[in-house]
Amino acid sequence: MGNKPTIAVSHLGCEKNRIDSEHMLGLLAQSGYQIDNTEELADYVIVNTCSFIESARQESVRTLVELAENNKKIIISGCMAQHFQEELLAELPEAVALVGTGDYQNIVDVIQRVEKGERVTAVSAQPTYIADENIPRYRTTTEGVAYLRVAEGCDYSCAFCIIPHLRGKQRSRTIESIVNEAKQLADQGVQELILISQITTNYGVDIYGEPKLAELLRALGKVDIPWIRIHYAYPTGLTDKVIEAIRETPNVLPYLDLPLQHSDPDILKAMNRPWQGQVNDRIIEQIKIALPEAVMRTTFIVGFPGETQQNFKHLLQFVKRHQFDHVGVFTFSPEEGTKAYNLGDQVPEEVKIARRNELMEIQQPIAAARNEAEIGKVVPVLIEQENPATGELIGRSPRFAPEVDGIVYVGGEANLGSITSVRITDADVYDLYGEIEIS
Repeated sequence: MGNKPTIAVSHLGCEKNRIDSEHMLGLLAQSGYQIDNTEELADYVIVNTCSFIESARQESVRTLVELAENNKKIIISGCMAQHFQEELLAELPEAVALVGTGDYQNIVDVIQRVEKGERVTAVSAQPTYIADENIPRYRTTTEGVAYLRVAEGCDYSCAFCIIPHLRGKQRSRTIESIVNEAKQLADQGVQELILISQITTNYGVDIYGEPKLAELLRALGKVDIPWIRIHYAYPTGLTDKVIEAIRETPNVLPYLDLPLQHSDPDILKAMNRPWQGQVNDRIIEQIKIALPEAVMRTTFIVGFPGETQQNFKHLLQFVKRHQFDHVGVFTFSPEEGTKAYNLGDQVPEEVKIARRNELMEIQQPIAAARNEAEIGKVVPVLIEQENPATGELIGRSPRFAPEVDGIVYVGGEANLGSITSVRITDADVYDLYGEIEIS
């Protein structure tokens, strides 16, 4: 045991990648490897990379180059390993192994082979693996929060998206498996579970023959975790049955993360999402009626090939009309291997940036008004951090998902990892401010 090398993990990218990293850490720790948070001191650094868009790839490349310059032995895992196998091996002699998105469960075997002098490529052409509750996991989030993967992969073929190529076809876990892991996390003191997959509203189609998100939510409602949050809910999957399950299951937050990408029917058709243009307005209005307290976040892509000023104005009007709580905006990134990569009518980069800025300028006063409406309310806040210099606490209310939305700055005393009542006293565009409510 004492002779085993020390390992550090540099995690990049999305929360799906984070769960892969956590399983690798869990498997390594179980096998007696020393885990070191300091990359400089570790014998090996596993870089779990992202390859979703150009900016994410650049961050991954920067990290890899910095480690290579410091003569670190690098194991490249995740989406870039899946996407650019030969190029990475050729460009980075310091890379001792590549581990694909469907192969991270073999990390212990990979390191054992590397230790014997082999340069290992463990990348399945078509990822089919999904971890269950029996695979060790070392959580890297704050103690009160955990991501729970309900499915992996995607069966859609959106023109801009490389994910099906990088992560394979959809494969869901059983309801029993997910509930078992939720119970394990509850026993660890988790207060908030965030359900993730590529399309959470499609959960279960591959194993049950139909979507089973409503049934899953009701089953998770029996687990002793105060908050359950749903990420990546496609509007077409928010059926009456699902909305009813959200409304009737007390620990399921009425928070909906809707990856809409655009509103204009012509652009949605070009994105290979034609169904969405027919339903966006109708479903969003239905949600507002059925779940009047719903918090809605969405993301949009501006500058998709062929997007005219008129298409963009449609999107601006859509955002004004629906008054979303949170909006993220990405400029279109042409990804090799996607249908949109070779489309004509590419939008100039400066136009994309200008459109992103204009859309965010429209959204900012909407977000500010949404936050200001919280002033005077007493809301539950999950306390996650304490500023050591000031003693000020930092947390999130149900309105805010970790890392993508705002935070709540809290005065008073409370335990980290606890949910406590906070009276909101002030707000700005992104964040809230309050004091612990003394009962």
